[in-house]
Amino acid sequence: MTTETIIANTKQMIDDLKTVCANFGLGNASSEYKIITEIFLYKFLNDKFLYEVQQAEESLKDSDNVEQALNDMSEDDYEMLMMLLPPATAKLKKEHFISYLFNHKNDDKFNELFDSTLWDISNTNLDVFSVSTGSGDKIRLFDEHLSQNVTESNRRSDFCKAMIDKLVTFSFADAFSQKYDFFATIFEYLIKDYNKDFGKYAEYYTPHSIASIIARIMVPEGTQNVTVYDPAAGSGTLVLALAHEIGESNCTIYTQDISQKSNEFLRLNLILNNLVHSLGHVVHGDTLLSPQHLNRQKNGLMKFDYIVSNPPFNVDKVKAESAVSAGRLPFGCPKENKNKEIGNANYLWISYFYAYLNEKGRAGFVMASSATDSNIGNDKDIRKQLIQTGNVDVIISVGNNFFYTKSLPCSLWFFDKGKKEGLKNKVLFIDARNYYTEVDRTLNEWSEWQLKNLNVIVWLYRGEIEKYNALLREYRDKLGSEKSFDEQVHDLTERLKKLRVEAKTAVEAADKREKKKMQMKYDNKLAKLTEKLTIAKEANWLYEKFGDGEYRDILGLCKIAYITDDAKCDGKDGISIEEKRWSLTPGAYVGVAPVEDDGVDFEERMTEIHRELLTLQAESNDLMDIISKNMKEMGL
Repeated sequence: MTTETIIANTKQMIDDLKTVCANFGLGNASSEYKIITEIFLYKFLNDKFLYEVQQAEESLKDSDNVEQALNDMSEDDYEMLMMLLPPATAKLKKEHFISYLFNHKNDDKFNELFDSTLWDISNTNLDVFSVSTGSGDKIRLFDEHLSQNVTESNRRSDFCKAMIDKLVTFSFADAFSQKYDFFATIFEYLIKDYNKDFGKYAEYYTPHSIASIIARIMVPEGTQNVTVYDPAAGSGTLVLALAHEIGESNCTIYTQDISQKSNEFLRLNLILNNLVHSLGHVVHGDTLLSPQHLNRQKNGLMKFDYIVSNPPFNVDKVKAESAVSAGRLPFGCPKENKNKEIGNANYLWISYFYAYLNEKGRAGFVMASSATDSNIGNDKDIRKQLIQTGNVDVIISVGNNFFYTKSLPCSLWFFDKGKKEGLKNKVLFIDARNYYTEVDRTLNEWSEWQLKNLNVIVWLYRGEIEKYNALLREYRDKLGSEKSFDEQVHDLTERLKKLRVEAKTAVEAADKREKKKMQMKYDNKLAKLTEKLTIAKEANWLYEKFGDGEYRDILGLCKIAYITDDAKCDGKDGISIEEKRWSLTPGAYVGVAPVEDDGVDFEERMTEIHRELLTLQAESNDLMDIISKNMKEMGL
């Protein structure tokens, strides 16, 4: 079964669960997200359990009915089998199986059996699958009375029956061989209707392309046995992207977030992505005021190898006393107002991220664009001290519409306490505001090839030329040609023009019954050729700028700046952050790119548009005549 088919089937199961909720009056209810995610998780754990027992027990590998074979086992054999399962597998009793509930769905008060089953699974697996509150209380996997979200008590059993009926028609068995990208797609689809902020903290979901570029820039090859922390974790998209880049078995995740809802999403995300071993480090609590991840002596902060975060921007009214007492302000406290409150917490977060790093640690985070040159209170002084450490590595400007619910631009900050000595007095600025793929009118993203190209700029800045050469090789292999990239762009553009003409002629000439089939055939050919042209254009974009692999400043795109005037090189293009008054805004350094000729003949294109407009007007007039004639015949 293909990945596309597995994704489609999984999405259909999610849609079916949402339909059941809608049919019982729970569509768009505040409880819907909890019902959908918990029942989805129950199905996942059930199927993962069955999958793992087949791997653990030779006699079950080829069984046509694993659940029946397990039911036929003696209790002693069953307990022995439980001991063979991986620690990340939920331990299920025989009466926990979905098949057991399906066989008892017509029992009286079935909803009580349904609820008690989920609750018992929660208690049986409390030590491994629970997350904690700041006070140490355990938050279980499932609610004790999930069916009571249905207001009418006489419909609760029917609701649970309907859910079970949907679960038995689907299996996750083929999904367990899939990797991070599959589960990222499914997770995004699962929570997309619930990705709205119910509290003061930011979005639950950081877009995949933002998370990917942060992870790729931060993680060097061969990274092992490291710790990753996100103090405003949301649903965990950033820590999951980093874990995927490092290797899920090579890192331990630590998180804290004030939102209960986002912590529930995060737990599900960790379970789906084989990071169950990190669940014990997920804490529900307010990071700004009460950090929970402390050192072993409990007298200071725990230090981490990696910090990633997309914190809420511009949080106000943070008690200054609490912020100071937490011991996370290496550059001083942002200015407080007359109420002893910090009016904008952006520089609290920035200071916190730095404070949590160990001696070789790296940080990558999303921040409001205004923070790069903020002069609120003593923000500039904090920023100056931060820059003078030599540990600010890269700053990237991101354009509008990268987030699902926010259209404003943002910036990506990167710290590296282990920077090479030759880079200590430098910062790389990238302005990527005009480099993106438009998904639709309200949403932009970086394509996979654009992510690779942006990452290349950082590689070359760090002197990693071999990675650049490997990417050029990847482009050539994908395109299947050794021609220069600009030649390939030209050739593919011409082929696409000819194919469009051919398609139009073929569809017009086709028999009426064959037109749709013919159109689909050519649409498929056009899509493949268009994709190839897009790849060629991205390859050409990269090669035109960096040729054989030497970093150079590109007007409007990237610039290396020196920290101080003294460190600035003698060349005429040298620029320092000091002379820019300690601003970290990429646009202040990279300049504005010259306007490129898009190759379109203006007069020719305007003639085409005018001709198209006249055709549309003629068609509109004909249609109006037909409508008028029909209305007259109707006596109107």
